[in-house]
Amino acid sequence: MNAPTLYERLAIIGLGLIGSSLARAVMRYGIARHLVASDRDPKVLDRVKALGIAHSVEADPARAAADADLVVLATPIGTYAELGAAVAPALKPGAILSDVGSVKGAVIRILAPLLAPGIHLVPAHPVAGTEHSGPDAGFVELFENRWLIITPPPGADQTAVDRVAELWRRTGMRIEFMDAAHHDLVLAITSHLPHLIAYNIVGTADDLETVTKSEVIKYAAGGFRDFTRIAASDPVMWRDVFLNNREAVLEMLGRFTENLAALQRAIRWSDGVALEALFTRTRAIRRSIVEAGQADPEEEKRRQDAAEKAKTAARA
Repeated sequence: MNAPTLYERLAIIGLGLIGSSLARAVMRYGIARHLVASDRDPKVLDRVKALGIAHSVEADPARAAADADLVVLATPIGTYAELGAAVAPALKPGAILSDVGSVKGAVIRILAPLLAPGIHLVPAHPVAGTEHSGPDAGFVELFENRWLIITPPPGADQTAVDRVAELWRRTGMRIEFMDAAHHDLVLAITSHLPHLIAYNIVGTADDLETVTKSEVIKYAAGGFRDFTRIAASDPVMWRDVFLNNREAVLEMLGRFTENLAALQRAIRWSDGVALEALFTRTRAIRRSIVEAGQADPEEEKRRQDAAEKAKTAARA
């Protein structure tokens, strides 16, 4: 049985992977009495209507935001200034403006000055996703048992913060609160830097004149396949992430470069002890991620299926 309706009118602006997954969850769990979906692409709105994942669609973000209790921006952060300027005058007193971006300090800097007194800014980041995009890529289960990080600005209204937390809690997420600057530093190492490395490795493989593209694809091993999956993520979204979390990413990149130089020395001088020590430590970290239920669900299903087949073969 669904919990009582949380919002009378909720607007989601941007119906990519995260926006469309949230829309599906809102509809399934009865989180809002009326959900309006807004996107600048008419084809996306047509697809939203066909999928039935919103009560109504609206091309104009200001019209979508009008009379909404909550507006969620689910677009690349590079669009926030324009969208914020468009929706801010339409927000009713007491309305909440939130988002789903993976950078939070920039969100506060961009959006807070645009809002009138009595409008509540509650930035949020659902730490979930795949390399796919668009309204067809979304699915309700995307958020289950994943972390939602809320970064309330100083003086944020606690009731508004609680209502945003409850929205995501109903989608199955676990809630955490952080200072925006701390969030950006943590995500720089856990998300942003891995994407930057993936883009670089795949780009390097493509640039190699001694290896043709067909060979890269034909002989792609598991590690490289994982990098190509990450590197297939939305290029516009990730461009905006790096531009808006520049300082934290550069700090983490500096530390990574130092550690990479140490690995280079270990390989050059045949220091097997150092290499094995690092690989043992990182293997333990991977196991802790799996045990915490934060590994990729599709990957874990493949692992479990393989283990089950091995058990069956052993019994035969």
